[in-house]
Amino acid sequence: MRPSLRLLVAGCLLLPLAAAARAEDGYELWLRYRLVANNSRLREYRGAVTQLVVEGHSPTLAAVRDELTRGLGGLLGRSIPAVPRPVGDEGYLLRATRLGGRRVIVIAANSDVGVLYGSFHLLRLIQTGASLAKLDVTSAPRIRLRMLDHWDNLNRTVERGYAGRSLWAWDSLPEHLDQRYRDYARANASIGINAAAITNVNANARILTPEYLAKVAALAGVFRPYGIRMFLTARFSAPIEIGGLPTADPLDPAVREWWRAKAEEIYRFIPDFGGFLVKANSEGQPGPQDYRRSHADGANMLADAVAPHGGTVIWRAFVYSADTPTDRIKQAYDEFHPLDGSFRDNVLIQVKNGPLDFQPREPFSALFGAMPRTPLVLELQITKEYLGQDTHLAYLGPLFEEVLRTDTWTRGAGSTVARVIDGSLEGHARTGIAGVANIGTDRNWTGSHFNQANWYAFGRQAWDHTLGSADIATEWIRMTLTQDAPAVTRIRAMMMGSREALVRYMTPLGLVHIMARGHHYGPGPWVTGGRADWTSVYYHRADTLGMGFDRTATGSNALEQYAPQVRARYATRDSVPDSYLLWFHRVGWMERMRSGRTLWEELVHEYDAGVDSARALRRQWDTVAGVVDSARYLETAGFLDIQAAEARWWRDASLAYFQTFSRQPMPAGAAEPPQPLAWYQALRCPATPPKPRCPAIMTSYGTTP
Repeated sequence: MRPSLRLLVAGCLLLPLAAAARAEDGYELWLRYRLVANNSRLREYRGAVTQLVVEGHSPTLAAVRDELTRGLGGLLGRSIPAVPRPVGDEGYLLRATRLGGRRVIVIAANSDVGVLYGSFHLLRLIQTGASLAKLDVTSAPRIRLRMLDHWDNLNRTVERGYAGRSLWAWDSLPEHLDQRYRDYARANASIGINAAAITNVNANARILTPEYLAKVAALAGVFRPYGIRMFLTARFSAPIEIGGLPTADPLDPAVREWWRAKAEEIYRFIPDFGGFLVKANSEGQPGPQDYRRSHADGANMLADAVAPHGGTVIWRAFVYSADTPTDRIKQAYDEFHPLDGSFRDNVLIQVKNGPLDFQPREPFSALFGAMPRTPLVLELQITKEYLGQDTHLAYLGPLFEEVLRTDTWTRGAGSTVARVIDGSLEGHARTGIAGVANIGTDRNWTGSHFNQANWYAFGRQAWDHTLGSADIATEWIRMTLTQDAPAVTRIRAMMMGSREALVRYMTPLGLVHIMARGHHYGPGPWVTGGRADWTSVYYHRADTLGMGFDRTATGSNALEQYAPQVRARYATRDSVPDSYLLWFHRVGWMERMRSGRTLWEELVHEYDAGVDSARALRRQWDTVAGVVDSARYLETAGFLDIQAAEARWWRDASLAYFQTFSRQPMPAGAAEPPQPLAWYQALRCPATPPKPRCPAIMTSYGTTP
């Protein structure tokens, strides 16, 4: 690789930066660039970096120069002169070496965007206190397409979004480009994200009209120097809604021609347009099955339209029908597995991590490994639709890691989900991973400060899925909150235990989908009415005999969709982990668990343990008072108070409901729910979506339950 940027030790004049007061409101994310606190490291860095040489001219290299000037100036407390030099893929090399008798740090890459990624890596090393003396790093992404999916609507609401309104101010585009757009692109580039689908998968055809394409093109112009390609969601019925055609049948020549012409129009606006993301024939969305065509027919039509321009179609496998009399979690596999090998080369199938819908814990989707001739994209949810939304602390790095490292056994041991999606298992060149974004107009971007860590973790694991979630948490804390070593250790422990705590006080022992209807906030195990698979009772199936969903050969036989080794693990009560017990098995209330407790006693024990863990999070946060700045400390403390109270709400409401079936007393030492079941069922929270809160719970349980 050719050196594209060098940080030189040279005898140039250094001017001190003026100290600027910065409010700690979370806006800067992990790109805070505060003066290095470790004096010995600061001396090392100041000796190693005194001049910035950028070789070449491009918008991306201009972004490199700006970022390094800004970052090094803040971290080293000195202005680093940028010296232009005439110029003599995504991966990069960082190396400390000597050129022309001078010590230099070289950032080298085969492309400008590789230099950009390498620059952010260097800044991250300085932010986290690493030595540069023997710097020798080579890094390249393991997955080609690393995308954020925004569920943003054109009216600036966000589907399942809990961080304010949509970033995209359509009314003022394309004339006005808010600074937040550039800062959004910087943040994404800093963690290696290289694509964004900026509109809701429940698509609006208007986004494909010239009026909106001009607006999208303006955003694409901001993203381009940061290596981010623009994708749009395509409404399958757009030929009817904005094209005036009588049909959207993918085999109709007029429809195919309409999409071909539309693709050409889009590429005139956005020459590097990435392609389409499509949700079809799911939850009422239009699709090819409306015309008795297959998902392959629909995806291939769009793929043919964008193929001449190098575009990609990402077709979501999140499909299910109310008319299909089968276990809901089987439907995606049943529809897509038979289509393996039927898709064009530029089609990727996007599969949610679990077979249901981003629950606090699910087994991996059986589609991973079941479509060897088709590249699959792993879809993760960064926004915590079912995990406390913007209020509860739930660091998702361990969830992402759990999914990526799960063995599908489809090609024997080592056939992990990560190897399915990075192409190494089946030799696919096109690879992808997507995260449903948690970003909005809140000043801190994500609704709460800790939610930033989930955005960060997604990007870091998308770049390199071998990175451990604990190490990523450490990076984020040191870059975002504090460099104080004891505080870093305590905060990391909070983060690493937070998701498991939430699972235990919301959906222990493999329970899923027992949240309130609509806003998905708070407990609702009693939800019934309407289509069955949108209710809670469909999933837990509690009655006076027991609870749980039998997915073995004696029930829905969803286990048949997995490899034999996976089936063997989950098929019997002796082998299934407790964490998936009620997902795969129906269990009697008085049956004994591994612990020796009955199912009822174990359920109470798990809920109590979750509540205790939520309370512990609040106490642990108290130990960093005075270390984390007061504004972010106090805001987070308030959210942890809410979490502790609402953990108790989840516990009491759920146990009050399930006790009506178990007909068992609370175990010795376990508290009775303080309210009758009817009280919990009558609550109507949140009162003011999309910012979920339940004042009645805080009134009942207080801020220190």
